[in-house]
Amino acid sequence: MKLLVVGSVAFDAIETPFGKTDKILGGAATYISIASSILNVKSGIVSVVGGDFPQSDLDMLTGRGVNIEGIEIIKEGKTFFWSGKYHNDLNSRDTLVTEVNVLENFDPKIPESMQDAEILLLGNLHPGVQLSVLEKMRNRPKLVILDTMNFWMDSALDILLQMIAKTDVISINDEEARQLSGEYSLVKAAQKIHAMGPKFVIIKKGEHGALLFHEGKVFAIPALPLEDVFDPTGAGDTFAGGFASYLAKKEDFSFETMKSALIVGSAMASFTVEKFGTQRLEEVTESEMIARIKSFKELTTFEVEV
Repeated sequence: MKLLVVGSVAFDAIETPFGKTDKILGGAATYISIASSILNVKSGIVSVVGGDFPQSDLDMLTGRGVNIEGIEIIKEGKTFFWSGKYHNDLNSRDTLVTEVNVLENFDPKIPESMQDAEILLLGNLHPGVQLSVLEKMRNRPKLVILDTMNFWMDSALDILLQMIAKTDVISINDEEARQLSGEYSLVKAAQKIHAMGPKFVIIKKGEHGALLFHEGKVFAIPALPLEDVFDPTGAGDTFAGGFASYLAKKEDFSFETMKSALIVGSAMASFTVEKFGTQRLEEVTESEMIARIKSFKELTTFEVEV
């Protein structure tokens, strides 16, 4: 197996200016694994759900070639649930409901079939849980990618710093980078975060694209302008899934390959926002993916006479 994903498999209820949903499939690991299947990369999920989680959703994942042996089902428990309402600009949102449920006491179990993963992608969970996953791996994966958020910087900074020190690639947004580093300049922020351990720092800027930092080098990409943006939920997770899956496919973790992986991740995320939840992502074909990547290339390629 190429890619091991540890993160939430969950329910979301979403309201945006364009509509609202009842409980639908969500969770970081869900978006990441669907993204990996589009690139035909073998992935596996370690997560936990309750007895209320539909078999049809598990069947959808296995139908896409995702290994779900690591999804623990606690039959008497309930699946993690999040509900949120986005503001008109879709850049900010209010959390209406968070029910941690079975995720509260999540103790990841790594099946034998997932012990040989080359890339470990740690979704946004408590850093203590993330650390425990590394400890349970028989051999350290070739590449460890970390996603985290400001909540853990506020509530579990010491253990988060321990996790960051063991990370190869960290992916956070601009607000989180500034909080973690204490620097307003994203270039200075990346330098400070590098010093904490990661070789590569990805700073996501939402509708303004993303930055990749490595040993004094910087690569920037825009976000693809879209006619229809219905729901940003899961876009960051899809980005991480596309990024990690491209690296897994190429089996190369150089700065040059990561630049391409950043574009693939951003192209993949641009599909997610076009419909609610995982709906659009589940529809994406390989040919659509290639066309979207070409659109990125046209957006960023130019010649200037000086």
